[in-house]
Amino acid sequence: MNQAEYMAIFEREGAVEKGHFLLSSGLHSDTYIQCVRVLQYPHLAERLADELAKGFDQEKVDVVLSPALGGIIIGYMVAMAMGKRMVYAERTGDQLLLRRGQALQRGERVLLVEDVITTGGSLRELIELAGRDGAMISGIGALIERGGLRDFGLAKKVLLPIDVMAWEADNCPLCREGAALQAPGSRRSV
Repeated sequence: MNQAEYMAIFEREGAVEKGHFLLSSGLHSDTYIQCVRVLQYPHLAERLADELAKGFDQEKVDVVLSPALGGIIIGYMVAMAMGKRMVYAERTGDQLLLRRGQALQRGERVLLVEDVITTGGSLRELIELAGRDGAMISGIGALIERGGLRDFGLAKKVLLPIDVMAWEADNCPLCREGAALQAPGSRRSV
């Protein structure tokens, strides 16, 4: 599959929304990608996960780690495609933590899988979390990366880089126009 085919899936399922959105990062944007509209269909989640997993054929991976809530489905499906274990980190207060008896073992090779990368903040938190537990990062996989590719110094595969605008709230032209702000997937409220 290629990027045009990935975009066609997201558009066909109504996952690409236009408006004025508060992102989990705290940034504002005129475009929101609601990945769950695609991932709710197991056959589509499986196709996308297979594509992501192929990007790490040459990497040693023991476990897939994703952030809750958005990364859980695609992380699970990538782990299934690779025949690996999957764990997820939940936000507790202001940090991502492994809970519910989940743990990483010292020396385990971890593939981080996210649905959408906006600023990379959640991924940096996952890298730190894995490091505290003595695990090593094998790479990063994501369905979408918004607003330019970021370098984490690791192997990375993104199925669909999307060049969309995002602004700090103080510099948001949509706020200045008085456009209603929505927070469809944000952990922040409007």
